[in-house]
Amino acid sequence: MYRFSNTVIGFLNLFTLLASIPIIGAGLWMARSSTTCEKFLQTPLLFIGFIILIVSLAGFIGACFHVAWALWLYLFVMLFLIGALMGLTVFGFVVTSQGGGVDVPGKVYKEYHLQNYSPWLRKRIKDPHYWVTIRACILGSKTCATVITWTPYDYLTKDLTPIQSGCCKPPTACNYGLTTMGQDEDCYHWNNDPNLLCYECDSCKAGVLEDVRRDWQKISVLNIVMLVLLIGIYSIGCCAFQNTKRAVSDYPHGENRMYKVRPRWDFYWWRWWHDRRHQLY
Repeated sequence: MYRFSNTVIGFLNLFTLLASIPIIGAGLWMARSSTTCEKFLQTPLLFIGFIILIVSLAGFIGACFHVAWALWLYLFVMLFLIGALMGLTVFGFVVTSQGGGVDVPGKVYKEYHLQNYSPWLRKRIKDPHYWVTIRACILGSKTCATVITWTPYDYLTKDLTPIQSGCCKPPTACNYGLTTMGQDEDCYHWNNDPNLLCYECDSCKAGVLEDVRRDWQKISVLNIVMLVLLIGIYSIGCCAFQNTKRAVSDYPHGENRMYKVRPRWDFYWWRWWHDRRHQLY
């Protein structure tokens, strides 16, 4: 049991070290792709992959070869990751607490309104730099290819994803009769062109935010599980650090049993007596 924590940390870091290789490979592979959606994920994947690689390498070397400074670096980065993940989880629950769909009378699907979401999300989605990238992703995914061929009966009986509800059709309240005065702004942005549709509508941005909100809430639940796991690994890492210090000094870290540099006054006398006794017997 004395080296059990070192063994556990060593195996865990060997596993994460091997797991970081395909993550980095996926990020490098996306760099070769011309698809905008894949390039959007390239930088986060590479960053996460290299962080896992460095941390796992430090933990593996420190635990298996009793390198105290490597384990200290490993524990420091782990503590930082736990704090960052905890902050990200709390932030995720705060910004995704608002939102959700609104029921449409007589329809199966729901519609989404931008003003129902948190100000932070609205500010990000309205940024032209972000929206151009997201709009290109929606166009490339052919999300609206089937919806634009639906009949009125299909709109009564079939469900829509948030993006399809907001981007592939005008709001249900729009009335394209003799006059369109006093209607929702999205009614003026709608166009039958398959490359335009309602991609510039606030309802389309709201549909994207609803997808982000649902995914973020799932990730936040996963983050809680990861936090519990990381705290457990950090505790085992602290035990491995203590074992590494013992392997170097043979005493627990911080404890020094040498009180005086010179031996006590009666040391030589007792040593002489001990030797004489062994000679006699």
